[in-house]
Amino acid sequence: MSRRLPPLNALRVFEAAARFESFSAAADELCVTHGAVSRQVGQLEAWLGLGLFERRGRRVVLTAPGRAYLSEISAALDRIALATNEQLRATRQQIIRVNAPTTFALRWLLPHLSNFQLTNPAVEVRLVTSDEPIERLRDECDVAIRGSAQKSVGYVVNEFLSEVRLPVCSPKVLNSRPIHQVSDLAHHTLLHTATYPGLWAEWFAACGNPELVAHNSQQLDHFYLTLQAAIDGLGIAMGPTALVALDVEEGRLVFPLDGPALPAWRYCSYVHNSRIEDQAINIFMTWLRELGHRFSRTA
Repeated sequence: MSRRLPPLNALRVFEAAARFESFSAAADELCVTHGAVSRQVGQLEAWLGLGLFERRGRRVVLTAPGRAYLSEISAALDRIALATNEQLRATRQQIIRVNAPTTFALRWLLPHLSNFQLTNPAVEVRLVTSDEPIERLRDECDVAIRGSAQKSVGYVVNEFLSEVRLPVCSPKVLNSRPIHQVSDLAHHTLLHTATYPGLWAEWFAACGNPELVAHNSQQLDHFYLTLQAAIDGLGIAMGPTALVALDVEEGRLVFPLDGPALPAWRYCSYVHNSRIEDQAINIFMTWLRELGHRFSRTA
């Protein structure tokens, strides 16, 4: 059944004029001239064959049919506006704010994020790095990622990635001086991170060689610098397996020894209870869990 509809632009103009009972106010709202409003209203009245306004000097007043028509037209236009906004909201790019530690973001999350954006173009991830406690971040991010247990009252917590620590170095280091057993490390430079000063001592103790002393050692301020130094051939780092996985896969780093493996971080995501129904956040969380499962490794 075909719909018999009046000129839709004339309906829009009539609704504004009827709401204000003023052609001038309607013209201001619609950014048109007073004359344009008058013409559109006249066109609608002619199409309907009835008067919608009474002209009283410079004023206009709705007639009884005009008032009844306004009631129906306003409701219909409201439904059209609501349906349009819903469609726009569904297709408009949604933004989620992710807060993660710097080394994790640089070495693991960022290298994979382009794949997420390609498969989910309607979701934009805005990444910020910090180690702030979770309870300070509620209004600053939608998803927080941390590598250790945090206070999480009011948050949904999901572990998505676990890793262990093993010695890791550039292939050129092994080519210049092979490593077949733990004692061979004594002839190499060991890389230390200021914030994790005891890793090598802990690993040597696990190997049963607590007294082993390396030929040389070098300390760096941040863990991402230590890993970059290992890639550049400066020495051997105690590498977390997940954060170096892509470098190993692409041949920039190798594990010279199979073990022992030290327990390392168990990365968790934190989403506030008020955001757990958010579609964009859930899309990101599903991707994070699936990706983390691929790279997880336990001691």
